[in-house]
Amino acid sequence: TYPLPEAQLDRFLFNIKITYPTEAQELQIVQQTTSVEDMQVNAVLSGEDVVHIQNIVRQVPVADHVVRYALRLTRATRVREETEKPEIVRNYLSWGAGPRASQSLIIAAKARAILAGSSHVMPEHVQAVALPVMRHRIITNFNAEADGVTTDDIITTLLEQTPIDASDASTGKRMDTVMH
Repeated sequence: TYPLPEAQLDRFLFNIKITYPTEAQELQIVQQTTSVEDMQVNAVLSGEDVVHIQNIVRQVPVADHVVRYALRLTRATRVREETEKPEIVRNYLSWGAGPRASQSLIIAAKARAILAGSSHVMPEHVQAVALPVMRHRIITNFNAEADGVTTDDIITTLLEQTPIDASDASTGKRMDTVMH
């Protein structure tokens, strides 16, 4: 198999990191997949159910300051733009996230809000989905590889340094200070 080009990777909402199963989980996998026991698969949702849930997610309200926060996170990765960039971006990225990253941050944050029992999206929801939404949308350079800096390291730093509200930039109010 060949790696997908960046333009195709961008079509995926998430890049989820999956670790190896525990020994007990692996034992169960082997036993279930190497026996003659007939597995019964039951539908959990219908196609109509999935479309209905998608429509519900799209209806979750998002305040402008939360949308702008998602935009600031995405735009902070764009090395080639003329605006000031965080040092970690200048030093370690060769390509930043495009507009689909902003769209994906918001739609994933809406789903996260619902799963968290919230009636609207908050910055914490954007932060909760930032790693799986953005890790495959930014490309590190040779310096990052040489220094062992990953896309997750870069995104985590951006989450720590990006103000939630643009007005917070002057006061230095960041998410880490709000949450603690």
